[in-house]
Amino acid sequence: MTDNAAGREDSGLDRSLGSRQITMLAVGGALGTGLFLGSSLAMSMAGPSVTVLYLVGALCAIALAYALAEMTSAHPEAGGFGRLADRYLGPLAGYVQRWCYWGCLVVTIGGEIVAAGIYLRFWWPDLPLWVPVVIFTLFITLVNCAAVSVFGEVEYWFALVKVLAVVLFIGFGVTFVFFGAGDHPAAGLGGWTEHGGFAPNGLKGMLLALTVTTLAYGGTEAVAMTAAESKDPGRDVPRAARGAVLRLLLFYVLGTAVIVSIMPWTETVQVSGVQQSPFVRLFSLVGVPAAADIMNAVVLTAALSAANINLYVASRMMHSLSLSGYAPRALGRTSDRRIPLPAVLASAVGLIAASVVSAVSPDTAFPVLLGAALFTGMVTWLLIFATHLAFRRAGAEDPTQRPTVRLPGAPFTTVLAMAFTLLVLVLTGFVDAFSLAWQAGVPFIAVVALSYVLVTRRRQRTQVTERLARTAEPAAGATSARP
Repeated sequence: MTDNAAGREDSGLDRSLGSRQITMLAVGGALGTGLFLGSSLAMSMAGPSVTVLYLVGALCAIALAYALAEMTSAHPEAGGFGRLADRYLGPLAGYVQRWCYWGCLVVTIGGEIVAAGIYLRFWWPDLPLWVPVVIFTLFITLVNCAAVSVFGEVEYWFALVKVLAVVLFIGFGVTFVFFGAGDHPAAGLGGWTEHGGFAPNGLKGMLLALTVTTLAYGGTEAVAMTAAESKDPGRDVPRAARGAVLRLLLFYVLGTAVIVSIMPWTETVQVSGVQQSPFVRLFSLVGVPAAADIMNAVVLTAALSAANINLYVASRMMHSLSLSGYAPRALGRTSDRRIPLPAVLASAVGLIAASVVSAVSPDTAFPVLLGAALFTGMVTWLLIFATHLAFRRAGAEDPTQRPTVRLPGAPFTTVLAMAFTLLVLVLTGFVDAFSLAWQAGVPFIAVVALSYVLVTRRRQRTQVTERLARTAEPAAGATSARP
């Protein structure tokens, strides 16, 4: 039996995602409001040098994408990297990774839904926040309950809106920098060295900014979750992983390069809200009408896209946990259209809870949840690289299992990327915006790890009960057959 066949028979999921949909899914998962509105945080730490730091973060994301493509092309199974960790690092690692990542996604979805509601109030400021939160929650839940091909198509167009916005921004920006626009002369490249120089806060500022520029690529790992629903995972997943990271590299590096050129970094760090976004400023300068309204529509789409993708990944992760016996068996069931509806609905309930917390207690409880999500997201990357090392060792012993794509330079590349990820995780403890990552993340992972003992005991009791029931059935049949 091939891996493709095994993946489908074990999961019951439908293989109908095409290459273009998987690529856009990966791009959409990592390209969000962080570029449109949030790049100012990295600039406040590193100034114009942030462009180089986005390149450094992309190198780690490329290593992650290749490592995932290599492993999932060999094992296109439901559960993605969580199932791979279970296979190569042991059940505890697979359990912790999947539950932590599911919690990370649910919290992230809740934040994106609330953000989308806030963006909608840009046009209707008197609208109660709970109204768009409920509407958007129902919308992305229905999209995820539809056939996976429908989900893929909706997400393709969601992501395309973001991609087109960035491409237009870069195109207009390059023109404005070198040729000017209308009555405005060419901006030139003076912004790269003025206002304190290329790296105004020195090496310390650049190191701290690495946290933001690396975390910007979070979501790249989502491509691995599509392997069990890809038409041709051996071809599509590696192609999508490579293409997505290269596109993100160009978008983030060129996008921030344009921002630094057209708007002094000292002004960019004061940006807050859509109307003050560098995107809006540039579109206004080149004469695009209603630039703020267009940009608000883009960031609204970006938030919904991220929420839509994360709900998809969260539901597949929950489905995988159920198949492995680490979550209720009912959550592993699929519909007639091969959609894991119970897992989708369970994840939707979680995002509703996160949305409520983020709306009711944004200054206390929700930052703690976001800190835990941030920490577990980076731990997920570490475990992916650790899994890749174990995968390579196993592959060296069995040359017949060589995958179709391989991470160049591994295992040295894997170890280097793993060390870099660990450095970024440590640095989060020194960034005020991420200060809760360690405080909330470590206890959260500890609780999940401790729950593994209880879950495995329950699973062992269930397995014993089922074995006893199976052995009792023939005996009962033999007794009833006696004259």
